Amino acid sequence: MPGVEAGGPGERGEFAFKFGGEELGHLHGDHVAHFGFPRELGAQLREQGRVGPHPVNRHSTKMAARRIEGEADVLEVIELMRLNYNRVTARDGSPAEAA
Repeated sequence: MPGVEAGGPGERGEFAFKFGGEELGHLHGDHVAHFGFPRELGAQLREQGRVGPHPVNRHSTKMAARRIEGEADVLEVIELMRLNYNRVTARDGSPAEAA
């Protein structure tokens, strides 16, 4: 995705993907992805079964996790990253505008 920066490892070994300084999500190895969403969107994604609770704060709908156990999960993690990318670029502008 244009303008996305990938970097890691972070303090907890995570590999983060960011746009304009905002994290779109991060991976912990090849077994789980973590995301931050607005509360309402996070709640919708949980209801749809696309994400589950984040281990740090299981009650917050802003924080979410997705286990990676197969190809379908990999594709869903990519879609969730894209969802955050589209949300952030709609709010902050295109990659060229954000630069």
